[in-house]
Amino acid sequence: MKCRHCSAPVQHSFVDLGFAPPSNAYLTAADLRQPEKYFPLTAKVCDRCWLVQTEDYAQASELFGSEYAYFSSTSTSWLDHAASYARGITARLGLTSRSLVIEVAANDGYLLKNFVAAGIPCLGIEPTASTAMAAEKLGISVLREFFGEALGQELAQAGKLADLIVGNNVLAHVPDINDFTRGLRAALRNGGTITLEFPHLMRLLEQTQFDTVYHEHYSYLSLFTVGRVFASAGLRALDVEELGTHGGSLRVYACHANDPRASTEAVRAMLAREMQCGMQELATYQGFQTRADEVKNALLAFLIEQKRAGKTVAGYGAAAKGNTLLNYAGVKPDLLPFVCDAAPAKQGKFLPGSHIPILPPTALAERRPDYLLILPWNIAAEVMQQNARLAPQGTRFVTAVPRLEVV
Repeated sequence: MKCRHCSAPVQHSFVDLGFAPPSNAYLTAADLRQPEKYFPLTAKVCDRCWLVQTEDYAQASELFGSEYAYFSSTSTSWLDHAASYARGITARLGLTSRSLVIEVAANDGYLLKNFVAAGIPCLGIEPTASTAMAAEKLGISVLREFFGEALGQELAQAGKLADLIVGNNVLAHVPDINDFTRGLRAALRNGGTITLEFPHLMRLLEQTQFDTVYHEHYSYLSLFTVGRVFASAGLRALDVEELGTHGGSLRVYACHANDPRASTEAVRAMLAREMQCGMQELATYQGFQTRADEVKNALLAFLIEQKRAGKTVAGYGAAAKGNTLLNYAGVKPDLLPFVCDAAPAKQGKFLPGSHIPILPPTALAERRPDYLLILPWNIAAEVMQQNARLAPQGTRFVTAVPRLEVV
């Protein structure tokens, strides 16, 4: 295996999660009678550029199909995050009706609708038909394509250079990170700004967030490595902010390498923190498997204990990270009879691999489980608030990552 960025031989294992189906490949009742595709789910670390990356087995077209079921607007906290970003970046860059905002991986229009409301021209790029259609219904122009250097050059030749390019939780999802980044450079106007948000590898390591490893996530990123990727494409990190989203993310502001704006002290400070945390030392990555196994074993022990005690456990959130956790732990409907999710696109379907049925949240009031296992732990506070009515009935809330906690 060669590194997806620097092409150096990649020999060091980060975590091996066995075999799993694609985490967003939700199943219908008819699908349960058909063979299901499984792929090895392993991640390795490059000791030259320190990119943590999955081994390639599945094609992007198999992971991001027309029935892709992840809709960003399902989370109210994420909608608030997007609206706050839109207000802040509009003021920071002085965006007007003469500007152009491009969002790569625009999903269902959760972000660009804020720019539409402000009268700022925008363009979404989204390859999955299900979410692109939802964005178009909001009045957003969408190109239904995968983004890369060729598309970036096409946009430039068509005079559609962006003053702002946004990529939220997409940099980790692209199989060819170099081609994608060159596309960003090609589509960016001189003096323009790129902002990319992605889960921070430093937080993944600190909090044993192994469940964020799944086939759709090709890369796990530090600012150091992103800086290397930027430099190879003619870009530069301009500024960086830490975010609480997705268990701890970075928002990196980027520009053309020759942009006259100076990089901020925040960039230098974050690079120094990463180095202090050992993120450019192989030993930092080599103990991660043992910690992941401890999390898995604690969850299994809890579920088995509750079953023996005659207690009921339900799940909340048919999230990709939950599917990684459940499939690695070998959890089936005998231990977790159902999972609730607010996204209509997922209701009535079954989780990949585990085949646990997905029900609407109203099922919780009807069935009154003793415990509610929150699989998207990054929005646990939001889920607990939405389901606060269950607590007086005796339901307790559970998260498994970074350690088993019962509230």
